[in-house]
Amino acid sequence: MICRSEKVRLALTALALLGGNALYSLVVAVFLEPSGLITGGATGIALAVNRLAGLPVSGVMLVINVAMLLVGWALLGRRFALSTLASSFLSPLTLALWERLLAGYVLTQDLLLCALFAGVGIGTALGMVIRVGGSTGGMDIPPLVLQKYFRLPVPITMSVMDLMILLAQAVSSPKEQVLYGIVLVFVYTVVLDKVILMGRHRVEVKIISAHTDELRSMILSEVDRGVTLLQGEGGYLRQPCQLLMTVISSRELPRLERLVHAIDPACFMVVSEASEVHGRGFTLADDGPAPRDGR
Repeated sequence: MICRSEKVRLALTALALLGGNALYSLVVAVFLEPSGLITGGATGIALAVNRLAGLPVSGVMLVINVAMLLVGWALLGRRFALSTLASSFLSPLTLALWERLLAGYVLTQDLLLCALFAGVGIGTALGMVIRVGGSTGGMDIPPLVLQKYFRLPVPITMSVMDLMILLAQAVSSPKEQVLYGIVLVFVYTVVLDKVILMGRHRVEVKIISAHTDELRSMILSEVDRGVTLLQGEGGYLRQPCQLLMTVISSRELPRLERLVHAIDPACFMVVSEASEVHGRGFTLADDGPAPRDGR
């Protein structure tokens, strides 16, 4: 029997997959199709075929996604194919719905606005899908096949394929649309990274001080964060020292700095960004007095 928390997780996953694919398709229908901008992946191929042969973008995307899904099933296994199943059909089906509802509708003819908003929309949509463990399928599958059988790095092969798709479209597209298409790809790449890491950024603080015990007690009681004590040695005098390490949210940093400097104004403090943190107090529930060192 599935517990309540698992049902909630599955419901949120389904909602994110549906919402992400619906948003992606809306961006294609509102910004990419009317503007003629180029892009990568299966969408780029479908847009190119649409401009050359007049075939519907949603239909071409469905054919590409199903073909790649079958390739993934045969070469990467059933489990992988099941993880891409939802997006393989949701994306073209929701696009067909938007094409029917928004037939002939043009929101703006400004190519810069189309590139910027399409980049933000696509990056957000893909980030929503990837955050819940989904896969966008389509042209993401060939790089995974090449990695499995030829040990080629996925980022490199994916970038090469996207570049080839962009160049193929650039041959028959006006120069201005090609340039704005490059802006589009850059924007959605940046936004995608931000969305995937959204809410997971933390700040790592390291402190070297002669008042180790006071600082440790203050962090545990006042800031309510765990702390790890690391043994070190000064590089100049070769004297032993202790280094305190803790991970906090960026909003807690100003308060922590005030408290630390109130105890030891001369302490040595290093603050660095941690892109992702897992464990008790962050991704796990804090269940009372369990060990908190290093949290």
